Amino acid sequence: MELLIALGSITLINLILSGDNAVVIALASRNLPHDQRKKAVLWGSAGAVILRILLTLVAALLLKIPYVQFLGGVALVYIAVNLLGDEHKEVSCEGANSFRGAIKTIIFADLIMSLDNVLAIAGVADGHIGLLIFGLALSVPLVVFGSQLLMKLMDKYPIIIYIGAAILAWTAAKMMVADAVLGVWFKPYALLLEAGVTLFVLAFGYWRKKNAAAKDHTSVSGENNHGT
Repeated sequence: MELLIALGSITLINLILSGDNAVVIALASRNLPHDQRKKAVLWGSAGAVILRILLTLVAALLLKIPYVQFLGGVALVYIAVNLLGDEHKEVSCEGANSFRGAIKTIIFADLIMSLDNVLAIAGVADGHIGLLIFGLALSVPLVVFGSQLLMKLMDKYPIIIYIGAAILAWTAAKMMVADAVLGVWFKPYALLLEAGVTLFVLAFGYWRKKNAAAKDHTSVSGENNHGT
C-alpha cells in the first residue's frame, strides 16, 4: 500500500512540476525552423535528463547548500525575461548558433527548474532506487511531448508565450522563498514577491521586445531611405 501511495505521489509531482520544464523548452525552441525544433527538444531534453539523474544522486546534499534555490530563482528570472524579449526574432535556417543556444538554454533552465522536481521525488522515494528510476523515467515523456504540444499552441496563440513567461517567473519567486537561508526573510511576503517578480518579467520583457522591434523598424527605414 505504501508503495502504491509513493508511486501515485511521484506521478502527481511529475504532472505538476514537469509542466514548467516543458514551458521553458517550448519557449527556447519556438523561433527555430521547424526541422530544427524536434532536434533541439530531443538534444536539450537528453542533456536535461542526464543532469536530472546527477541532481537526483546529490539531492540531499543540495538541500544543505545555502543560497542554491535563491540564486537559481534569480537565474530563472533572467531566462524568463530573455525568452520573452526574444519573441520578435525570426531565426534563419542557417542559424546553427541559435540551435546550439536553444539547447544550452534548455539544459541550463531545466537544471535550475528540476531542483524542485528532483528534491520532491527524492523525498517521496526515501532512498528507494526503484522509485527514483520510475520518477525520472516518467518525467522524460511528460517534458518532451508536453513541450512539442506547447510549441504548436504558441504558433497558433502567441498569448501563450506570455503565460509561459509568467509561469517561469512565478516558479522563480517560489524558489527564492523556498531557499533554506534567505527564504526566511521572504516567506511573510511570499505572495507579494511572486506577484511582483511575475509582473516585472512580463513588463520588462514586453518593453525589451517593443524596444528591439522599434530599433529594427528604424534600421529598415534608414536602409530604405538610403536606397532611394
